[in-house]
Amino acid sequence: MPRFLARVYITLKPGVNDPQGLTIRHALHQLGYTAVASVRAGKYLEIWMEAADHQEATKQVEEMCHRLLANPVIETFRLQVEETS
Repeated sequence: MPRFLARVYITLKPGVNDPQGLTIRHALHQLGYTAVASVRAGKYLEIWMEAADHQEATKQVEEMCHRLLANPVIETFRLQVEETS
């Protein structure tokens, strides 16, 4: 059965308060990077899995995101799935 690597990027929706991003921006300003206007923090996941084909792997990871990995009220996600050797 083919192996796949899914890269999942989860970010807060626009308009959702991001205290972690604000803290990072403040710290960057403290370090002298005053040109930084905004920072949005998120999550990055790598999921290694086996599936019958690329379509099935993508379908399963999308289901994982909808059911567990991303909060649909405040987060969005995007993913990349590639077959590995």
